[in-house]
Amino acid sequence: MSNIIDAMHTFAKQANLLNLEGNVETSISGVRFFRASKGSPRQPLVYQSGIIIVGQGRKVIYFPEHEIQYGAGDYLVLGVPMPLECASFSDNGLPIMGLAVDVNPSLLHKLVNQMRQHQRYTDNGLCRQISCVQSAKLDMVLEQTLQRLLGILIEPIEADIFGPDVVKELVYRVLCGPQGKTLIGLAQHDGHYARVARALNTMHANFAGPITVETLAEDVNMSVSAFHRAFKQVTFESPLQYLKKIRLVKAKDLITTNGSRANEAAFQVGYTSASQFSREFKRHFNQSPSEISLGN
Repeated sequence: MSNIIDAMHTFAKQANLLNLEGNVETSISGVRFFRASKGSPRQPLVYQSGIIIVGQGRKVIYFPEHEIQYGAGDYLVLGVPMPLECASFSDNGLPIMGLAVDVNPSLLHKLVNQMRQHQRYTDNGLCRQISCVQSAKLDMVLEQTLQRLLGILIEPIEADIFGPDVVKELVYRVLCGPQGKTLIGLAQHDGHYARVARALNTMHANFAGPITVETLAEDVNMSVSAFHRAFKQVTFESPLQYLKKIRLVKAKDLITTNGSRANEAAFQVGYTSASQFSREFKRHFNQSPSEISLGN
């Protein structure tokens, strides 16, 4: 594991990211490097779907009935974007570092189809709800793939030539691992997990507009009751509760990043009542929009 940490540090140094606080796109499409000099308390945020690999430090994700802990040498697979509560911890004063890798849908479907042709997996035990997501340890083969990915990141020409192939191998290795069922579930077009994922893509693309459960259900060819049940199995939230959390996190970003006023942020994310927005914002973040703005 020390080789992974050394490779991340080398990449951060060469890319002038030793003082980065947050995440940044690398030269390989869909691969982001994240770093934080210190931990952060439990707070609401939106986790994007993909493969998240921690090289240094620790993270905890809190669900209503359980929590997921993962640290150096662990990875996590999220098939859908999730509004979650998360805390991060620095070990021995060292920065938190890791990579997040997007999973391209067309690549995923191609790999799963090839695996099916070679009978590399069966449909038994496919992930159909988020509770099957747990952290997993990097095995030797996956660690070697990650080392190659980090190695070519510091060479622009190699990143350009070999980057897509190494990402493809990384996704395949994850598909073959203990959390591969999460990604395989996404590739099953008619499965409830994949249908909810498509509805979530619609919600994230149109969160500020008028969204109804009826329309979402119709778009994925499900009855309202079946869609509501499947949605809650996957996200632990009702569709409207999920939408509210997405809007609040987006509004917080507008306030803290863009300097938007609370009323402006509220209307931009789809709220029609500023007072309702303020109440729900404070309930969600334990701070009012003005307190968030002053603390920024």
